[in-house]
Amino acid sequence: MIGHAEHSVTLMGSMPPRPYILVVNGRKVRQPVFVIGAPHSGADLLGRALKRSPGFHVTIGQDAVQSVVYAFARSPSIQRGRSDAAATVLRDAFAQAWQVTDHCCLTCSPACREAGGVNGPSCCITERDIARYGDASPDLMYCADVLVDAFSDAKLIQIIRDGRDVVAGMLSDPQDLSWFKPGIANVESEFPNPFYGVETDEDQAAWPALSAAGKSAMRWRGSVRAMARLRSGLSAEQLTTVRYESLVKHPAPTTSALAEFVGAEIAQVEIRHARPRRQQQPGPEPGAWRKLLSPAQVGEIEMVAGPDLVRVGYGT
Repeated sequence: MIGHAEHSVTLMGSMPPRPYILVVNGRKVRQPVFVIGAPHSGADLLGRALKRSPGFHVTIGQDAVQSVVYAFARSPSIQRGRSDAAATVLRDAFAQAWQVTDHCCLTCSPACREAGGVNGPSCCITERDIARYGDASPDLMYCADVLVDAFSDAKLIQIIRDGRDVVAGMLSDPQDLSWFKPGIANVESEFPNPFYGVETDEDQAAWPALSAAGKSAMRWRGSVRAMARLRSGLSAEQLTTVRYESLVKHPAPTTSALAEFVGAEIAQVEIRHARPRRQQQPGPEPGAWRKLLSPAQVGEIEMVAGPDLVRVGYGT
């Protein structure tokens, strides 16, 4: 069942985040783990590993959460100056998404069911086995500030990947490309626009002339800048950053370090290889962009995000 959230009231500014009490499935939510990153950065890999980890009830793309994430991500103005209200809305969304019901996982998102290996009316976890909660929903990173407001003791894992591989992934994903369609991209009406990485007047002016590769690069650039701001504002006990390349090339030590950060065992990360019918999609290996992007696309990516690629260690 869903419990309720209680808040202590402070009357002075610059105070620590307000404590909360949230009870879901008869368990107090303590130190929930959230995995965030740009599209195609590997958050799904880590989310699936956490979902298979003992005691973790991790959701991915549940409607209750995803609808709030996209509302806040695409219209950040609705939450400006309303941090308490935004935190309450997001916390309530997770309280709903984390419920284990009589219908088990039948109403869960396909991505969440697949990650849990669920077929038919079975459940991915039972109430008595739940010790920790978490989420790795797509585009959750655009609500990172609200996550911290909603869960003051949250553990955030942000994952970063070479922006060129990210762009190659986005160009192969119809859903990501759909955000760029006329009438969908709201870079004129919502400014600045973290979801699209449009931060300045120059970005806004350049946007219409960019190809899908350039727009994807701007989204990646915006995400790594947001990650840097988030990292500067949180302690090492609350947020850690992992590279996708380390997760793929050195899964055991990387997972071990993440387990120490989380304070719980994490299952081995499983790298899923592209199916034969999807050979044009980026594979899991770092550097796949060299085979998938044209010289013109690489040039535009470097024009948009070159300094940021260098800054985060992907300049070659």
